[in-house]
Amino acid sequence: MPSRSNTSRRTVLTALLAGGLSVPLLGAAPASSAPAAVLALPSPSGHRPVGRRTLHLVDRHRADPWVPTARGRELMVSVSYPARPSGGAPAAYMTESEAQRLLEAKGLAGVVPATTVAGTRTHARVDAPPAPGCFPLVLLSPGFSMPRTTLTALAGELAAGGYVVAAVDHAYESVGTEFPGGRVPSCVACDRVGADVEEAAVVQGRAADLSFVIDELTGHRRAGALARVIDAQRIGVAGHSIGGAAAMATMAADRRVRAGVNLDGGFFVRDAGSGLGRRPFMMVGAEDVHGPAHTGSDWAATWGRLRGWKRWLTVAGAGHFSFTDIPWLADRLGLADPEVPLSGERGWYITRDYVRAFFDLHLRGIPQPLLQSPTSAHPEVEFHRP
Repeated sequence: MPSRSNTSRRTVLTALLAGGLSVPLLGAAPASSAPAAVLALPSPSGHRPVGRRTLHLVDRHRADPWVPTARGRELMVSVSYPARPSGGAPAAYMTESEAQRLLEAKGLAGVVPATTVAGTRTHARVDAPPAPGCFPLVLLSPGFSMPRTTLTALAGELAAGGYVVAAVDHAYESVGTEFPGGRVPSCVACDRVGADVEEAAVVQGRAADLSFVIDELTGHRRAGALARVIDAQRIGVAGHSIGGAAAMATMAADRRVRAGVNLDGGFFVRDAGSGLGRRPFMMVGAEDVHGPAHTGSDWAATWGRLRGWKRWLTVAGAGHFSFTDIPWLADRLGLADPEVPLSGERGWYITRDYVRAFFDLHLRGIPQPLLQSPTSAHPEVEFHRP
């Protein structure tokens, strides 16, 4: 019989798969015509221009865990990076096909136009030439069934601050990711996880994916000019939801990764945290799920296994998606979730400030008083040191 903790985690995951994007967006959905809006992501706080390149990577040495007949493990990677000033075209948020599939899967077709979501303004330029220098690399892994685009604001923020950032989509784990040729593979994993496959399989598969991305980005064959501006000695990883679990699993499996962040995800694997040694890790999540009083969370057990610099932060009023782009965009569409007290704007500023501070401290060596104790600028954030 599964343990109470495992049962709780599966219940949470099942709820997320069922609700997904619709959880934060359906709160105040208009009953008639879709809102006509021009959306824009928050402007980065850094001063550097941002470039973006999209890579289709295929690991021919691994079978896809969801579709073994596929020709290797396919990944779509959006690489954001410090760029030279460029008049290039603005980078798209997502394709219209991706937006349409995502909205259909979450019951929002006809409520939000696909063109509105796809046309969200980003702050990156397509294929802008990289800025001179050598920058730390940060990998981002999205929540289960969510596309990498839900972490675009965070990618842009880090890139404008002097990081190369690789946001990764894992084949057959997203409801709407477009691959070359206009292919949008179905989310095969969505039907299997919790049925005949354990969540740990997703976590371990993503860890292998992220290590492969590091191989490709630090090798000149695929990354080209980007490889020359990446400092392979300063690599970090962060993820939302199950992507946060993948961040820790990647660190455990790959000593090249020096620091990691979990944004509101369970860990799912046995003895999570025990393989990190003295490397730093930070957990940031919703207070009503990941606070110390909530026995359904596996954060307390994981915290006890961490031996290096560590932080356990919870955010009052946050929802599961508060650490992604979704609430920011939902607020601007008038579709904020009434059950999540924290606004999309506050969620973004908290995510931006703490994640950026973490990597600035551990990949750049810049002292960060923000990470030492609570602050009046972010009263929602509580530090836990059990």
